[in-house]
Amino acid sequence: MSRKPFYLLIFILISAGVGYNYQRHVNDGIPFLPGTSQTTWTVEARITFNGQGPVEASFALPTDPAFQTLSESAASPGYGLSMSYEGDARRATWTTREGIGRQELYYTANLVPTGDLTLDEIAEIPTPEPVVWDEGLDTAAKAVIDKAWQKSASNTSFAREIAQAVSQPEQQQNVALLLARYEPAALMSRLVRSAGVPARQVYALNLEDGRRRQALMPMVEVLDKQQWHLFNPATGAQGRDDKLLLWQRYSTSVLDLAGGTNSNVSFSMIEDTRPALATAIDMMESGGLASLSLYNLPLEEQSLLRGLFLIPIGVLVVVFLRVIIGLKTSGTFMPVLIALAFIQTKLLTGLIGFLLIVAAGLVIRSYLSNLNLLLISRISAVVIVVLGIIAGFTLLAFNLGLTEGLTITFFPMIILAWTIERMSILWEEEGAKEVFVQGGGSLLVAVITYLAMDNDLVRHWAFNFLGIHLVILAFILLIGQYTGYRLLELRRFRPLAGEKS
Repeated sequence: MSRKPFYLLIFILISAGVGYNYQRHVNDGIPFLPGTSQTTWTVEARITFNGQGPVEASFALPTDPAFQTLSESAASPGYGLSMSYEGDARRATWTTREGIGRQELYYTANLVPTGDLTLDEIAEIPTPEPVVWDEGLDTAAKAVIDKAWQKSASNTSFAREIAQAVSQPEQQQNVALLLARYEPAALMSRLVRSAGVPARQVYALNLEDGRRRQALMPMVEVLDKQQWHLFNPATGAQGRDDKLLLWQRYSTSVLDLAGGTNSNVSFSMIEDTRPALATAIDMMESGGLASLSLYNLPLEEQSLLRGLFLIPIGVLVVVFLRVIIGLKTSGTFMPVLIALAFIQTKLLTGLIGFLLIVAAGLVIRSYLSNLNLLLISRISAVVIVVLGIIAGFTLLAFNLGLTEGLTITFFPMIILAWTIERMSILWEEEGAKEVFVQGGGSLLVAVITYLAMDNDLVRHWAFNFLGIHLVILAFILLIGQYTGYRLLELRRFRPLAGEKS
């Protein structure tokens, strides 16, 4: 029979699991490592003006691919507020009929850096609008443009030459003449557009922790091969760093005010650090993906699933130890359930409790075997006895002040009863040695399984990256195809190896 369909299934499972986990990290922002921190910025814009009656204030909101808005709010007592899109631009509009005297409006945004510093591409290149220069300045502008054009080979390099010329006016008299009439950003934008290159003036905010009353910084974006490139005319630099927030890009103004005078916009900002996982969850909620997340479930169900999602990890460990290593256990997956109990009781307390319960149960089971009971009656009696033993040990631990012993109630009674029954039968049929071999193997596998499951990284991946369970399934299927010798069985061939040597 061909094995190709089987290996195709394995490939599909691993690919789907890895792909899903990658998507969870890249698109949803779930960190690969638990305890990872995420930097966030709280930026507050303060708008002040003198109101003269009915007021309408329209304010540009940040639109930057390098930052995602986690949450936003506005404080504007007595004002109506609406947030809407005007083309690609997002704006907040405050309105009131009684805006008399000094007015203050506040907008606060919590922003999360995305690391995407590239500006958006456009499908259709716009045609630059004609630029009209004041009389007497057109000749100077043409000279600056011609000089930069000769030194460039593309729109980007041309804009770079213009930016450097504007930032160093002392080296060119024509630039100094133009700067006497225009601000650096406005001048650079006009010079670039005069050469037929699409450009626009934007406003950015330089993020610095704890800064107050900061103003927006004018910059220029230049289009080259459908990609925008950012320039700072004040320094002549191209590009940006990860602490530069582009606040206004698409709208024509930062603030449009009707019914007020002497307006001013200032910014304050605070840098904060919070768990990256909490940030990712909040971002999913703000993006409408909460209904598809396990974190949308009630906390009780989340806690239950966190424990259940550890079972595939334990199952993989048990399969590997039994099929590849060759350890013997009492029951197939009893060590997994015991390991889950160890997670609740902690390892040392769980080991002591398990040994005490099983030992006491074997003594009582030996008496029940003399009564010649039916299997169902005998098992039922053992279950009740195990319950009594657990209750007795719990009371004893409480009276002795051993609070750790109270967690012994987390042991699964049915599993313990079956374990006692199996070991008792094994004792009668195979002897005490086989009981210690399988019982010791079960405890060893349970301890190893516990160590694999009780790990922050494993817990994090098992709950947040569900694709890992597809990968585990693929590995279990592969191990299930193994028909070779187990590692512990190789001891039988050691004498042969000695004779050969």
